[in-house]
Amino acid sequence: MTEYIYTAKDFKSSSEVRWCPGCGDYAIMNAVQRTMAEMGVPHEEFAVISGIGCSSRFPYYMSTFGFHSIHGRATAIATGVKSANPKLNVWVITGDGDAMAIGGNHFIHMVRRNIDLNVIIFNNKIYGLTKGQYSPTTDRGFITKTSPFGTIEDPFLPGQLALGARGTFFARAVDSNVKHTQEVLKDAAAHKGTSVVEVLQNCVIFNDGIHDAIADPKFRAERQLFLKHGEPMIFGEENDKGIIWTKEGLKVAKIGENGITKDDILVHNAKTPDLSIHMALINMAFPDFPVAMGVIRSVDTLVYDQEMERQIKDVQAKRKVTCMDELLNSGNIWKVEGERATESVSFFKKNT
Repeated sequence: MTEYIYTAKDFKSSSEVRWCPGCGDYAIMNAVQRTMAEMGVPHEEFAVISGIGCSSRFPYYMSTFGFHSIHGRATAIATGVKSANPKLNVWVITGDGDAMAIGGNHFIHMVRRNIDLNVIIFNNKIYGLTKGQYSPTTDRGFITKTSPFGTIEDPFLPGQLALGARGTFFARAVDSNVKHTQEVLKDAAAHKGTSVVEVLQNCVIFNDGIHDAIADPKFRAERQLFLKHGEPMIFGEENDKGIIWTKEGLKVAKIGENGITKDDILVHNAKTPDLSIHMALINMAFPDFPVAMGVIRSVDTLVYDQEMERQIKDVQAKRKVTCMDELLNSGNIWKVEGERATESVSFFKKNT
């Protein structure tokens, strides 16, 4: 078995990176490059497909095969790439506007089909490339160039949308924590099926600090819940808080108070097919709850491209016609020759 040894530098292109200084996209790209280097996949088997937006410049900065496609269609084009060449390791780079707005229909059907793609949603809750309009994930009441008096819409939660489309893998990370983002991406790459990773990303120009309430390292321990499959949902500076289940739903409890012990804290099960606990974790929001980070859902089920390959092989094994010549010469055929051409054509029209 061939061992492929790479470094992150092997996945960096020679193109000048043209994101704004301080943009969260840099950190996400570094995490992706480090992840790819450690996957043990041949360099030529990676493909990066993007749509439109700041994040979608990604393929230019990657030393992989890539396609900077059109607005909202990255998931559809990536589906075609993976279906045409299933051995490729395909990554989809998209933003909250690109994926959730014009690309929304493509997104939900990609998730529903469970195609083996790795999807990263850069969520900065704004349209950055087009200069600061509100997006499908912008919070209600937020003032932007296209909502000068505050938005009057409730936002999408990408995780809700993914699970509503029967998603098998959803995870969340934040751009400022590269190490954790890399861990999440590694798990996403290992998943067979559609893996959706929402990365909370900062736009320093049009939405600076939008995630600071939870992303700032000084708040991280108290305001983020780092989930690990099979481990209790404990958080806090002193690891003295946890998530419990009550008849009203999830609740934050302090260990040592009101008779609460570590045994009362929920143990994370990312593998359960039941959506309810995963949806509840996705819905947790600051200040009432810590924000759930890491792999929230990772369930194994049938994968579209694998099923497509299997179906093609089954049909090929049973078919009677094996090539185009056999197809053209099968069924009722006749020859049109010389003076009989008109008569034969007339006979054909009459009898059809």
